Amino acid sequence: MSLKLPIYFDHAATTPCDPRVVEAMLPYFTEVYGNPGSRNHSFGWAGEAAVDTARDQVSNLIGADRKEVVFTSGATESNNLAIKGGAQMYAKKPAGSTGRGHVITATHEHKATLDPCKRLQKEGFDVTFLEPGRDGIITAEMVKNAMRDDTILVSLLWANNEIGTINEVPEIGALCHDRGVIFHVDGTQWVGKMPTDVNAAQIDLMSFSAHKMYGPKGVGGLYVRRRRPRVRLTALAEGGGQERGFRSGTLNVTGIVGLGKAAELASQEMTKDADRLRKLRDRIETTVTEKLDTVQINGHREKRLPHMTNISFGFVEGESLMMACKDIAMSSGSACTSASLEPSYVLKALGVGDDLAHSSLRLSLGRWTTEEEVHYATNKIIESVEKLRVLSPLYDMHNEGIDITKIEWAAH
Repeated sequence: MSLKLPIYFDHAATTPCDPRVVEAMLPYFTEVYGNPGSRNHSFGWAGEAAVDTARDQVSNLIGADRKEVVFTSGATESNNLAIKGGAQMYAKKPAGSTGRGHVITATHEHKATLDPCKRLQKEGFDVTFLEPGRDGIITAEMVKNAMRDDTILVSLLWANNEIGTINEVPEIGALCHDRGVIFHVDGTQWVGKMPTDVNAAQIDLMSFSAHKMYGPKGVGGLYVRRRRPRVRLTALAEGGGQERGFRSGTLNVTGIVGLGKAAELASQEMTKDADRLRKLRDRIETTVTEKLDTVQINGHREKRLPHMTNISFGFVEGESLMMACKDIAMSSGSACTSASLEPSYVLKALGVGDDLAHSSLRLSLGRWTTEEEVHYATNKIIESVEKLRVLSPLYDMHNEGIDITKIEWAAH
């Protein structure tokens, strides 16, 4: 098999749509086009039946009741609904307090959590942003120490989107339920990749997206617990009352069908995919660390997703490395947003210095990643790092035994 360039190693950003998902969706563009809210004719019934099937497929994937799945446009909307809607519903004013309640999250969360939490701050809520350790993990002990009498919501990633490290979600879930605090999990990188049971993990709300698990973009969901406790949310948009009143608007039947099929395939194939991709990921890390010095794997080495690695290469600028490897699609620690070349705030939260944060690459593998692609990409990265270091006077100084961190640079 001949290698086809460019190679796609950015599955944490989005995954290609599985052809089997596309096949399942096709009839709902032109043949089965009824509005599921139209319940007085067969076209609407067919649309409703398709949505019901998808709801079953998704609920089976996450261990939920089908009535607990709310369809949205994706995890960003789901996060906003869970965080803003949850805080608004459970807002309270303890005696002597001027706030509306206390929310706990972490400094290295996705922006789709950080920005809604910052919005809550402007609306009178107190928010604690937990600082992770060097391994990137938020523990139950950290959450416990941050809890207050007026804590109403904890919102955390299950697995981090840049470094793949896994938080102590079941333990935090148990803590939250013991304290009567609503627990929201951003499962965007986790759902469809790792076994999920919302009841065993004692999760109250969980966000997820289809396009992270080989489904279409623009559709996702929010798990909303119905029993022990029954979780209520303030809707962000008013309208026709669809999705139990949490998310009004005509349902995206075609996208929902794709999400459902993607969930079904994930249930069947995630274990096989994870085992294969873990071996490929480990091969990349082993080869890179054997061939190059001053290389750092970011995040916990064991408690992380199997298909993702985040590697910092000392004495190399990340954007230059990416340009040298332009036939490999991956992300740089310098590109937090398309408009910014600031070092990754996730890596900085772990205590990684600006120099290493700027020199990091996130490689995330997927269902169709091949051994040949991994071999090519690994060798290309090593070759590019070596060429760039030849041009680095700082690397020469490092090799001469000079401690660069202790140099006092003169200003001109």
